[in-house]
Amino acid sequence: MEAAGIARAEEGADVGTPVTVIVPTFNERDNVAELVARIAAALPEGDAEILFVDDSTDDTAAEVARVAADAPVPVRVIHRAENHGGLGGAVVVGIEAASFDVCIVMDGDLQHPPELLPALLDRYDAGDADLVAASRYVGGGDTRGLGTAVRFGVSRAATWLTRAMFPIRLARSTDPMTGFFLVDRKRLDVANLQPQGFKILLEILARNDLRIAEVPMEFAERRHGTSKASLRQGATFIAHLARLRFGKMSLFALIGAIGAAANLGIMWALTAAGVPYIWAAIIGAEVTIIGNFLLQERFVFADMRTDARGLGVRFASSFAFNNVEAALRIPVMALMVESWHISSVLATALSLIVAFFARFLFHSLVVYAPKRRRNDDAAASEPKPDTAALRVIRAIDAEAMKPGEL
Repeated sequence: MEAAGIARAEEGADVGTPVTVIVPTFNERDNVAELVARIAAALPEGDAEILFVDDSTDDTAAEVARVAADAPVPVRVIHRAENHGGLGGAVVVGIEAASFDVCIVMDGDLQHPPELLPALLDRYDAGDADLVAASRYVGGGDTRGLGTAVRFGVSRAATWLTRAMFPIRLARSTDPMTGFFLVDRKRLDVANLQPQGFKILLEILARNDLRIAEVPMEFAERRHGTSKASLRQGATFIAHLARLRFGKMSLFALIGAIGAAANLGIMWALTAAGVPYIWAAIIGAEVTIIGNFLLQERFVFADMRTDARGLGVRFASSFAFNNVEAALRIPVMALMVESWHISSVLATALSLIVAFFARFLFHSLVVYAPKRRRNDDAAASEPKPDTAALRVIRAIDAEAMKPGEL
C-alpha cells in the first residue's frame, strides 16, 4: 500500500489525505458489500482503509472478511466479544486501532452516504478544523431519512437539549448527534473518552477542545436492518448527557431550588399578612428573578460571560424572559387553585418545576450565547433547508427564541 502511494506521487497524481473509515456494525450483513463498494469508489487516490468494528450476533464479521478478499482498498474487521460502551465504545476501539490519524466514522446502515467522503476530506484539508461533521441541519442538509415526524421531533429536541448543556463547546455545531464525521486522532485525548450508547460525537466534542466545521448531509432512508434507537437507548443518552454536563445543570437546579424556596417563603409571608395570593405571587416572582440572575452570573454561567453580550443586555433578556414566563405561569397557577382547589403554595411549586427546563434552555442558548455565533456572517448567509418541518421549527425559533441561537 505504501509503495503504491509513492508511485502515484511520483507520477504527479493528486494523492489524498491518508484516512481510515471506521464503521461500527451490529447485524448489518446485508449492507456490507454495497457499503464497501461505495466507500472505495468515493475515496480519493491515496492511502486508505475501511475498518469494521463489529458487535453482531449474526455473521456480519464473516461477510466483511469475504468482501475484503476482493475489495479495491484494504478492509479489516475487529469483532468484539463484549459490547462495552455500545456503538460509541466500538468507535473508540476503531480510532485506537486505525492505521491513519485521520478517521472518518460512519454507520453501516447506508443512511450515511459514502459519496460525502470527499467533501469531508476537502473541508479538513482546508486546514482550519480538527473535526468535520456531516450535518442534517446546516444549509443544504436533509432529515428525510429520519422517517416519521416523531423521530424528527425527538432528534431535534435532543439536539436542542445537548446544545443547551454545552453552549460553548457546541456553539459551532448544528448537529452534535450525527454519527457521520471526520476527526483528527492527534487532537483527541482518546484515553479520556468514556462513551455510552451511540452518541459518540457528543462525547468527543464535550471532552476535547476542537475546531469544528460542517458539511451538509442528506440523511438517507434505511435500506436493511432496524433502527438501534429505543427507550433504553434514550435513557442511556439522557444519563450520559447528565454525566457529561451534570455540574452546570445541577448548579442551575440548585439555584432554582433556592429561588423557589425564597419565592414560596415570600408568598407565604405575604399571604399570611393578608396580601391577595396573586399579588404575593407577583412580588415573590420579581424578587427571586433578580436574585436567581445574580447567583447564576456568579456560579453557573461564569465561564460563558466573557464571550456573551454585556451585563446589561444579559440582565434585560433574562429579566424579560422570566417575566414573560411568570406572566404565563401565574394564570396557570391561579387556574389550578380555582379548578383543582389546591393551596396556592402547592400550585406555585408545581408550576416552578415545569418552568425549570424552559429557563435553563433559554439562558444557555440565548442569554449567554457566544457573540461570535450571532455575528458569524458566513453562517448567517448559508442557504437554509426548506423542508416543511424545518420551516415550522425556524418559525418557532424566530418568534420564541430570539435572537435565534438554536
